[in-house]
Amino acid sequence: MDTNGAITFLTCIIMLFLVGKIFILPMKSIIKLILNSIIGAVIIYIINKIGAIWGFYIGLNWITSIFVGVLGIPGAILLIILKIFLGE
Repeated sequence: MDTNGAITFLTCIIMLFLVGKIFILPMKSIIKLILNSIIGAVIIYIINKIGAIWGFYIGLNWITSIFVGVLGIPGAILLIILKIFLGE
């Protein structure tokens, strides 16, 4: 293997790592958002099961799931407060 071949090979390997790094970071963020949304949906489901005793529920859709998934327990509490004050 001559010098030009070795330099080309190393350049291709470095570029492959850089491109992989660029695409893997957004993919991790997307997967984390999806997992957090699923956890948020489970939390809303539990709130609805407990709140059914008093006739209280929060709509379970992708917006509320992402909201609770991103903010966690404070997001769930905020949705409960909004539901109580808005009364819809």
